Amino acid sequence: MNLFSSSAFHTLEKAIDGSALRQKTIANNIANVDTPNYKAKNVEFKHTLNRELENSSFNANRTDHRHVEFSTGKQRQAFVTTNNKTMYNHNLNNVDIDHEMAELAKNQIYYNALIDRLNGRFKSLETVIKGGR
Repeated sequence: MNLFSSSAFHTLEKAIDGSALRQKTIANNIANVDTPNYKAKNVEFKHTLNRELENSSFNANRTDHRHVEFSTGKQRQAFVTTNNKTMYNHNLNNVDIDHEMAELAKNQIYYNALIDRLNGRFKSLETVIKGGR
């Protein structure tokens, strides 16, 4: 029996991978804030996490119509998109540093929450291994 093959570990792993890719992409956008003709990039991976949730034994129950729905359509792997529709600077660069810094902070909070949840899983395993002590 593999202790780390559960759907919860697999889902957390995919979410952490997506968050790490988003962190790299945001850092790249910030590094290129003054690069002429650079177009900001964005990572889409929420659909990947949703797919993992659908494939697992996790069953969600909405208790209020205002809550976010759990079902999604066709899913793909995380991917990077380029925004070519805007231009913020005179050098045809469209990186908005304020937006990127806000996204960086949001992603860091999301990543920390995932790591905390993963640590909770490991603590549960540790408690079982130690016999509940």
